[in-house]
Amino acid sequence: MLRARLLRLMRPSLARRLVAEGLGTALLVAAVIGSGIMAERLAGGNVALALLANTIATGATLVALILTFGGVSGAHFNPVVTLVEWLGALPSGSGGFFPLALAVGYVMAQLAGGLLGAMAAHAMFAEPAWLAASTHLRAGGAQWFSEAVATFGLVAVIRGCGHRRPDATPLAVGLYIAGAYWFTASTSFANPAVTLARAFTPTFAGIRPADVAPFVVAQLAGGLMAAALFRWLLADTATASAAAAASGQEPV
Repeated sequence: MLRARLLRLMRPSLARRLVAEGLGTALLVAAVIGSGIMAERLAGGNVALALLANTIATGATLVALILTFGGVSGAHFNPVVTLVEWLGALPSGSGGFFPLALAVGYVMAQLAGGLLGAMAAHAMFAEPAWLAASTHLRAGGAQWFSEAVATFGLVAVIRGCGHRRPDATPLAVGLYIAGAYWFTASTSFANPAVTLARAFTPTFAGIRPADVAPFVVAQLAGGLMAAALFRWLLADTATASAAAAASGQEPV
């Protein structure tokens, strides 16, 4: 009981957590779109080279952002991660309980931050200040399945690393997203907030607004499947850890 009270006192305030989620998502989207613009301008028409540059910048930035904001908000930057956290399938940075009101606040902050990040990227590269709808076609069963696979893998990495190696999670997530840029046909959006923001940039990283909804449905499906699977996979170890904690011993 005392430990739970101490954990509550140590938590950052709601305002700080929401700002961290919004700012972190904004910087992530700025990295995705901004590096896409830079890559396209410098690659001389070589799409593979542009994608490689976009990949490296996104993965590296994601690691840095998780390390920066993880201690404040948990560094979700992703409505799917927040949903899974609320459902109780991920290790919770709030001491094991993530209320619905907080989850809704996180998602709103992520969506708003994503749009601000897109605007910031446009401003940095002298693109039109006001966001414009993308015309980049990303449709079809292969694309949607890719998004389900990409998001499944993302939640799996977070869940697996968070269980045994939480210190390795930022690096693991960044490396996974960098890899998934190349092994999925959709280039691994794996994030509804990022997907929505990318619908309003007529640049290399864009996606048509009409293609957003199927992407988001696929992302939610993939994330929830991973959460369910890892709840089962880690059930025995979670029980053993709880028993060891109750007895005052270190879990094996």
